[in-house]
Amino acid sequence: MAFTKGSLILVDYTSKVKDTGEVFETTIDEEAKKHSFYDPNVKYQPKLVSVGESWVIKGFDEALEKTSVGDKKTIEITSDKGFGERDTGKVRMIPLRKLGEDAEKVSIGDTIEVDNKKGIVRFIGSGRVQMDYNHRFAGKTLLYDINVLKELKTDDEKTSGILKRYFPVKDDKILFKKTGKTLDITIPEEMLRVDGLYAIKHFVQTDVFKFLPTLEKVNFIETHVKQQTKSQEKTTKKKTELKTKTKKAKAH
Repeated sequence: MAFTKGSLILVDYTSKVKDTGEVFETTIDEEAKKHSFYDPNVKYQPKLVSVGESWVIKGFDEALEKTSVGDKKTIEITSDKGFGERDTGKVRMIPLRKLGEDAEKVSIGDTIEVDNKKGIVRFIGSGRVQMDYNHRFAGKTLLYDINVLKELKTDDEKTSGILKRYFPVKDDKILFKKTGKTLDITIPEEMLRVDGLYAIKHFVQTDVFKFLPTLEKVNFIETHVKQQTKSQEKTTKKKTELKTKTKKAKAH
């Protein structure tokens, strides 16, 4: 059965450029490790998508509207429904000196920021740099290998999915409790010093109010532990682990 607009689903995918076969994005850890873009600090996990609401590029979104849980397929996305057509007006020459101290470090193909705009370095020579402000995959036809895993239906499933979307931490750090019309969300310790936490909390509460319409209140719980206390807790934990290992060794 196809999804309706606003259905929350989890989908795994790997995307690549059709002409070259270049893989540029995936939600699957094992797949990411096969390619140069793999980042050990990134949490690879199924993507949460609200179907038909532009959470992903247009061609991907339209394809998901026609799928059901369990579907595995490859979809082809033309540039007009992907990252757009190439615009020659977005390719410009700028003086090399404008890059300042970074001028000697820049290479062709690098993505850099100039005048608060990100672009790709296409040419360097004669004291000038050619900057391409088109998206890297503008004008490209893309292939997405997708696996529709699950539709989130219960309040707990939806809440968990939303929090995982905004909190890139281990699953056991995602803590919340819904009591009646109130939702208490514990901010993971790793997120407490993240830039833009206020904005993240805003996006979280916006989504949970939207997808859990019976909610009336969202509380964010922040627990700050004194550094000295943390050290003591770590020491106690290590001693406990050591005692456990010693007991096991004696038992053998």
